[in-house]
Amino acid sequence: MNQIEVAYDQPMQLGECPLWHAEEAALYWVDISAMQVHRLRPADGRHAMWQLNAEPGCIGRHANGGLIVAMRTGLAHLNTDNGELSHIADAPYDTATARFNDGRCDAAGRFWTGTIYEPRDHAGAQLYAVEKGVVRAAGNPVTVSNGLGFSGDSRTLYHSDTTAHRICSYEFELATGKIGEGQVLKQFAMDKSAADYGGRPDGAAVDSEDAYWCAMYEGGRLLRLSPAGEVLHEVILPARCPTMMAFGGEDLRTLYITTVREKRGAAELERYPLSGCILSLRVDVPGRIEPAYIA
Repeated sequence: MNQIEVAYDQPMQLGECPLWHAEEAALYWVDISAMQVHRLRPADGRHAMWQLNAEPGCIGRHANGGLIVAMRTGLAHLNTDNGELSHIADAPYDTATARFNDGRCDAAGRFWTGTIYEPRDHAGAQLYAVEKGVVRAAGNPVTVSNGLGFSGDSRTLYHSDTTAHRICSYEFELATGKIGEGQVLKQFAMDKSAADYGGRPDGAAVDSEDAYWCAMYEGGRLLRLSPAGEVLHEVILPARCPTMMAFGGEDLRTLYITTVREKRGAAELERYPLSGCILSLRVDVPGRIEPAYIA
């Protein structure tokens, strides 16, 4: 049984996109609703926070230091030494109805980020690739883009639509960044009122055995899936709404998990008082160091 620890006990409103920075031995994450980027050095508990002027959907390591940040208004470089934000690109969508959401870098140094279509009445969101400052639409229409990940050989791209309760895997060509044919990796039940409702797929991470870990939002659990979509392992969490996880620590065997507190009812918060905190657990199979965005 996995023992859950509290890595950071100050609750986030909407914690998302944990990112382990191996060179700094630090964990970064965002609070989307509070418009903040956070950093924690687990070795000594030192914490830092950067206040932004728009919601950050996701972050990635920047090869020149600091982070690339995908905000509702566009993409920017965050200098984590002095807090300075440098413009990279404007948002390629209508910011009144969409914002960037989940994302990460590929092994070639591109930054991939999807969007969330806030009216949620059709698949009005998609993936974007950011390559040396140029943003291009990469397709994959969804309503809420999530679960982005890559296999170790970079031949498979994983992508989920949280609203559709579905995770898909796609052929991927690293040299060109082209997304090929896709198939459903896992389709989860759609009936939220069902007694056996187990949540819907949110953020993800791929470990060194190419197993796909996904956070089951409103399911209070993590699932470890095989490349064929079989459930290999389940972790029950003390928070109903996990959003994403990242492998960290010196051996990349500490799994850090972001969670949500905002808009959760009083009864849920009474049952899950750690909602919004950053959680962690030790796992048997390590992850991989995340690539950096190359400007």
